[in-house]
Amino acid sequence: MNTSKESAVREEICRVGASLYQRGYTTGSAGNISARLDDGWLITPTDACLGWLDPAKLGKVGLDGTWIDGDKPSKTLALHRAIYESNPDTHAVVHTHSTHLVALTLTGVWRPDDVLPPITPYYVMKVGHVPLICYHRPGAPEVAEQIRALAGNVNAVLLERLGPVVWGPSVSQASWALEELEETARLWRLCGERSIPLTPAQLDELSRAFGATW
Repeated sequence: MNTSKESAVREEICRVGASLYQRGYTTGSAGNISARLDDGWLITPTDACLGWLDPAKLGKVGLDGTWIDGDKPSKTLALHRAIYESNPDTHAVVHTHSTHLVALTLTGVWRPDDVLPPITPYYVMKVGHVPLICYHRPGAPEVAEQIRALAGNVNAVLLERLGPVVWGPSVSQASWALEELEETARLWRLCGERSIPLTPAQLDELSRAFGATW
């Protein structure tokens, strides 16, 4: 039987999934969301539409990776587990195929180790550095291993042709960071080379005032 805490997490996953879907951050059955529990993880089912999730049908996986109940877990489960195992304080992972971020990987990111320049203070404060993961098929084990090596140093990565993976202390907070990342990609694609990054002095001020790191 679900605890009240687990039931609340199930509801949050479905609420956030519906919000992201309704506002076009993901389409069809693309994307997935997971959350850490005391006895394992919850993750959206394989090929599920984030706009039509059922709390009772979310896949539940034990700490050893065993599928316990719910519908079959997303094929990206290994990727999610790599993030959790590298980040004890991470309690949620959100992955979407957001339009401007996927387009960015097709037309060219700013740098492979920083897909976007620090053009807004909230991008620096809420997201930080985002490296690019070169293309592998969905669910490829190589992606999980690459993210495992990076996950302790960043809060997000961008998968070439597949979109962002963002993690944080809750499903809602991870989704907010993902939205900030997508909005920054939209701004940069609109403005292109006319976008002037924040100066080192401005970045230092954000660090001193808010603890932001860049």
